[in-house]
Amino acid sequence: MERKLKTAKQLERHFKGVANHRRIEIIKVVSAREGIDLEVIAEELNCNIKTTSEHTRRLVQAGLLNKKYLGRTVAHTLSPYGKIFAKFIKESERMGGQ
Repeated sequence: MERKLKTAKQLERHFKGVANHRRIEIIKVVSAREGIDLEVIAEELNCNIKTTSEHTRRLVQAGLLNKKYLGRTVAHTLSPYGKIFAKFIKESERMGGQ
């Protein structure tokens, strides 16, 4: 089965979604702890929960993060493209100042 390539517009949506240091940090945290809830993300980043909520909302809109409602809590996981971005972030960090 042949995969369809993403359009430039679709790629732009992903890149805009991750174009913020807090959102990059959220992707890293969720990558390390799939199913993490909003309060724990905010605690780990030492960030206001409302700010964290807005950033996770934008990551969902960008197609990088998934939310699953479990009663009163919301589990956050990376989408397939979120996993690609997490891998890219990790590789970029490893390369350091190159």
